[in-house]
Amino acid sequence: MQQLKILNSKEKKRIEKLINEQFNCDFSFNYEVFMNTKNKLFILNKDVSKVNLDELRVNSLGLYFGVVYDKKEVRLSIEGSQIIGPIAKKNVLELKYTETKRWMSGEDFEVKSNLNGFVIIKNKEDYLGCGKISNKKLFNYVQKERRSSN
Repeated sequence: MQQLKILNSKEKKRIEKLINEQFNCDFSFNYEVFMNTKNKLFILNKDVSKVNLDELRVNSLGLYFGVVYDKKEVRLSIEGSQIIGPIAKKNVLELKYTETKRWMSGEDFEVKSNLNGFVIIKNKEDYLGCGKISNKKLFNYVQKERRSSN
């Protein structure tokens, strides 16, 4: 049983619309997009269509791009934020150096921002992932194995 579904153009357009509204950008997938049963998105070169995936048990494939929540918003992975960040015009939170260290070590902390919901985290020109701001608190989604120990 295949655990990944290749999204058709209508499904891809729906997710592109979510991303474009959430981050006020002009983004479209130039990739094949897969979604697993937990709504995680993976992107891969379009040449993957040459492979017969029906005969394989595939749990993940390509680059982890993010996850769709309640068909309303997208939480981007670190790599997803690096793709969307440079073209995003809203919901981008720039952290100072000390805040960046706290973010990279996996902390949740208070921020001085009027943003709410999922935001792209950046420091200068580096896009560091996606967090969620609720009641001025930034919640961290950096995976334990990708956190800094400093």
